[in-house]
Amino acid sequence: MKVVTIVGARPQFIKAAAVNRAIRAFNQSHLSQARRGPQTQIQEILVHTGQHYDYLMDRVFFEELELPKPDHHLGVGSASHARQTAMMLERIEAVLQREKPERVLVYGDTNSTLAGALTASKMNIPLAHVEAGLRSYNRVMPEETNRVLTDHLSIFLFCPTALAVRNLRKEGIRNGKETVIQNVGDVMYDSILYCSELAETKSTVLKDLNLSAPNSLPDEETDRFGTPDYYLATLHRAENTDDPRRLKSILQALNEIAKETTVILPLHPRTQKRMEMYQLLAMAKRIRLIEPVSYLNMIQLERHAKIILTDSGGVQKEAYWFAVPCLTLREETEWMETVRSGWNVLVGAEPKRILQGVRHFKRKRLRRRGQRLFGDGKASEKIVQILGRRPR
Repeated sequence: MKVVTIVGARPQFIKAAAVNRAIRAFNQSHLSQARRGPQTQIQEILVHTGQHYDYLMDRVFFEELELPKPDHHLGVGSASHARQTAMMLERIEAVLQREKPERVLVYGDTNSTLAGALTASKMNIPLAHVEAGLRSYNRVMPEETNRVLTDHLSIFLFCPTALAVRNLRKEGIRNGKETVIQNVGDVMYDSILYCSELAETKSTVLKDLNLSAPNSLPDEETDRFGTPDYYLATLHRAENTDDPRRLKSILQALNEIAKETTVILPLHPRTQKRMEMYQLLAMAKRIRLIEPVSYLNMIQLERHAKIILTDSGGVQKEAYWFAVPCLTLREETEWMETVRSGWNVLVGAEPKRILQGVRHFKRKRLRRRGQRLFGDGKASEKIVQILGRRPR
């Protein structure tokens, strides 16, 4: 069975690496059973649209995660949403015509996701969507448009949580003769479990940045505020970076926090361009701005931070898994499970709310309950098992 996987941005590289490992294990397992009769083998063709192309946003992820070199690199690069998606559509179509896959697999909610979904649908190739069912209910976000359209075009909808399944049902998407909806858990959790120990042994980022780290991770209860350390911030979404008022407000809050505690901000290329465009670099004089970091380095920075401030969906979940309090710099989130658990607070972009959020977590002792909100760490295996089934 030939499956074309389409990726283009760093969160997709992480998810695709987890599923790629599961495909290799699946093939090896079935190869050992070949004596019993014909067994399915999955041939994965990896397509990189080129949406992310900077080394620290792209190639280093392939190297660290041992993700195979793409079979096709489309070299799309940066452009407006419409132009970027249009170029992807044209180039993906040529790949699918050449490869003739039986499945197309897409991840998340980027323009690469939507382009892959539209092309597969137009060519009548069954589409599989990993992270189906996520909703922020904010149609201003391009990511929301991408994920909604992709879900409604998909045959295989792999949901990370029970809430994601319910979201699909509310939109009339249900299991049927041709549609498979499955709560498989979160492939990012698979990746965290696989890469955490690797990061602990391979990453030198804490030493390189001269940061102290707690001696151990918290378990049932945690108080991470005994000694001075650092907060970690990430900022990249268009709603924050392309609005000078919101960007200025967030930087103002981070600068205020940095009066008392080190604030580390790996600077996304888009954020840096906007800060330069709006002449806001001087506002960040107390914030420790660093280049984008590799996945293993990011895991280490997240794992040992006192608080994480972010507008990234993936980082919200990783904060939860590492038992690090998270302040989300948005008005809504696709990951309401983390908010309901008490480990994530929505603070938007206003300095007052952000600073209140920091004080909230300084006062609060958080208890980590044992429920598995994001599965059992075997989401990738479940996805591959379903994809590997031949239709009757």
